[in-house]
Amino acid sequence: MTDLAFLVHGFTLAFAWLLLFNVTATAVVALLAARLTKRAAAASPDVWLALRLAPAGLSLAFVAFIFVPSYWQYEPREFVEGFDVSLTMLAAAALAVIATAIARGLSAWRSAGRRTEKWMRAARPMTLINTSMPAFAIDTNAPLMALVGVLRPRLLITRPVLEALTDEELNACVAHELGHWRALDNLKRLAMRAAPDLLFATSAARALEKRWVAASEQVADRSAGSSDEVRCALASALVKVARITPPVSSIAEPISALVDGGDITERVQRLLDDAPSAAASRTMRWLPIAIPAAVLALAYSPLLRIVHSVSEILVNSLP
Repeated sequence: MTDLAFLVHGFTLAFAWLLLFNVTATAVVALLAARLTKRAAAASPDVWLALRLAPAGLSLAFVAFIFVPSYWQYEPREFVEGFDVSLTMLAAAALAVIATAIARGLSAWRSAGRRTEKWMRAARPMTLINTSMPAFAIDTNAPLMALVGVLRPRLLITRPVLEALTDEELNACVAHELGHWRALDNLKRLAMRAAPDLLFATSAARALEKRWVAASEQVADRSAGSSDEVRCALASALVKVARITPPVSSIAEPISALVDGGDITERVQRLLDDAPSAAASRTMRWLPIAIPAAVLALAYSPLLRIVHSVSEILVNSLP
């Protein structure tokens, strides 16, 4: 019975910590987003994705790698504190956040599945050069070129788009969508929808998602090719498709469409630029993670004791 009470008390504290850490991280990210979305428009999509997922990721990492080892190592099993109403309510609120996030993710997954199933009813297989990815021509009047699916990606192209593009433009667009596939952008879209956090309900989340979409489109544009011919063909295709395509809600579902994010004029100008901006080096991209990780590793043991002490204060001070 003592062991069961120890585990139940630990789970309750873990979920309470998850909510408190989530609230704090959400406030910090919201403040950062307000500044960065105005000043760092050309940042890498990795930056925007990391900020969007930071409250959920940091909260889960804190509980799994800091609180749980701290509780297991320092909490006495012989005497387990009783449960108070405030602590239980915090844990229940954290469970509600997680359940809501799962529901959002499942809703996005199912919505994308229903749309794909509807498109596939009028689909016929087509062969594309330079890729073995399944591709389908869709016999419908709605203009669309999109990469659908997370586990089984497929490329869908509707009749108006096929009729509007030349062979060179079509090949450039296919290369662009393959860039989304290599970057796992549909999975990232789903992760943002299913992130268990409080940030999703804020304008900061929408601003970060919008910036990520625009930046990921630019990266996919660059991945299509660096030659003048390819960049000009893709720029021409973007203009043609944008003229016949209505605006799309870009993050609601794990679907990457050709013109669903970023300012088309800006994308075309970047493609036609003689010297496209280079992507950040791998070393620079990992520095923001490597430095805090190194500091955390050096201070890990004292941190566990501090977290346990704070947990004791939390339990004893809550009404």
